[in-house]
Amino acid sequence: MIRVLLADDEAMIRAGVRAILSADPDVQVVAEAGDGHEAIELALAHRPDVALLDIRMPRLDGLAAAAELRRVAPGTAVVMLTTFSEDDYIARALADGAAGFLLKSGDPRELIAGVRAVAGGAAYLSPKVAHRLITELRGGRLAHGAAARGRIEALTPREREVLALVGAGLSNAEIAARLHVVEGTVKSYVSAILTRLEVRNRVQAAIIAYEAGLC
Repeated sequence: MIRVLLADDEAMIRAGVRAILSADPDVQVVAEAGDGHEAIELALAHRPDVALLDIRMPRLDGLAAAAELRRVAPGTAVVMLTTFSEDDYIARALADGAAGFLLKSGDPRELIAGVRAVAGGAAYLSPKVAHRLITELRGGRLAHGAAARGRIEALTPREREVLALVGAGLSNAEIAARLHVVEGTVKSYVSAILTRLEVRNRVQAAIIAYEAGLC
């Protein structure tokens, strides 16, 4: 069962998202919050697998809440849920440790897919967000390629192999199947990679993999 915390200051939005998630028998909404402060309190109380955070909320917005959750509840994967698709929101959300970014105007199936992906240790971006990010990466790949290749020199050959698969969007379970190892081993590799690269999450690691030409 994937346990989810939902945070949005609009009750109708929360009801709609809860209805979509409840349609999946493997997903359970364990708590709902109306602002960022409440989201953090409930995350500490319930320890959900995934926190769905609206970006614009009173008292404490979703971006600040994501950064705080990264500190106090690292076991909870954060997915940003918003109506805004501006590049600065995307960049800030990923920098603050978010593992996913979904638009409220997207297909409801994206919501289920996103929750399942981040709960399984992968990252997830809605197609529109992914398109924006890829376009930006293509523009900066040559400029950042040398720096990225320098950063991955600290990795072992096996860690580079795992990083390439992370960059390709595979979950821990999928990487384990590809490499014929147990999922726990993959988690250890990913943790080591994040530490060596000095990044917060899989999305940032995937960007380095792309810039370095691993995928």
